[in-house]
Amino acid sequence: MDPRIREHAEIIANSIDLGADDDVVVVAPPVAEDLVVALNELIGDAGANPLNLYTHRGGRPARAFLRACDEEDFSPPGHRAAMVEACDAYVAIKGDQNVSEFGDVDPESLAAFQRAHRDILDERLSKRWNLTQYPGPGNAQIAEMSTEAYENFVWDAINKDWEAVRDHQAQMVEIMDAAEEVHIVSGDTTDVTMSVAGNPTINDWGKHNMPAGEVFTAPVPNSVEGEVLFDKPLYNEGKEVLDAYVRFEDGEVVEHAAAKNEATLTQILNTDDGARRLGELGIGMNRDIDRFTYNMLFDEKMGDTVHMALGRAYEDTVGEGNEQNQSAQHVDMIVDMSEDSYIEVDGEIVQRNGTFIFEDGFGD
Repeated sequence: MDPRIREHAEIIANSIDLGADDDVVVVAPPVAEDLVVALNELIGDAGANPLNLYTHRGGRPARAFLRACDEEDFSPPGHRAAMVEACDAYVAIKGDQNVSEFGDVDPESLAAFQRAHRDILDERLSKRWNLTQYPGPGNAQIAEMSTEAYENFVWDAINKDWEAVRDHQAQMVEIMDAAEEVHIVSGDTTDVTMSVAGNPTINDWGKHNMPAGEVFTAPVPNSVEGEVLFDKPLYNEGKEVLDAYVRFEDGEVVEHAAAKNEATLTQILNTDDGARRLGELGIGMNRDIDRFTYNMLFDEKMGDTVHMALGRAYEDTVGEGNEQNQSAQHVDMIVDMSEDSYIEVDGEIVQRNGTFIFEDGFGD
């Protein structure tokens, strides 16, 4: 077994604080079996108890189910809810043979499925959890990389000194935690302001998503004003959305467009009322992720980017007394901040063309 797989498993085990007698659910596609094996060795060494599910919500069985079902028949599955409620920790491993498997699934069925699972998602996020990536062949293919190059890319982004990452990103957390208003400008196409007053900023250095490498918070839902052109592609459930554009008034999307698959963007926005509001503002800081690969788990962490998520706000990013945006959706979309761009916090520019105020070259 590639030693990088064992290192990856150790990082996952550390992220969920794996301990004796823990009941651990591991959900993974068959292509990720080596990582599941390495993780199960660590679960056994710790005296914990695994439940391994070889499945993935984006694979062929899920496609068959979604195409066969009537969306009006979706209801929260009690057996899955019971499993999530009973576990102590939950590990979800991504890895695809075909990233476009859902390309012919009705978007309305997907939206109904997500609404039916909303309470289960909330319960899962209340546990110790980790979401990570195994370098599957479908992921390498859509990234236009060889198998070996993609494996190197994935493990370079994951197997690193996360305590050093934590310390570096803490400088941006300090800035954002004290912030009242954030203003983001990129070229002539993105100019948006939002309040983050009273909402904590999370330092994502490897406790949940892996790879990590961002800081993120929640906007005050009704405060978002302006327009955003997400100039990096969105790949959502097998559909590529290009140049997604949204305009906000009083926190809600009042206008939207896309150069490709606009109907997919429309369907996301129509999922529920909360899908028309922002649930997250994230700032990418992982410079080992140096290229776009059509995988949001990586792409949202890229250095020189920001991302904004339509839909659900994470509970730990919402301060006491502030509103948490609720939705069955949480769809991240990315803006390139490497050129002709800046982030302004309470009137002070803190990132210019991808360089932060606490980094060398900021004043150049």
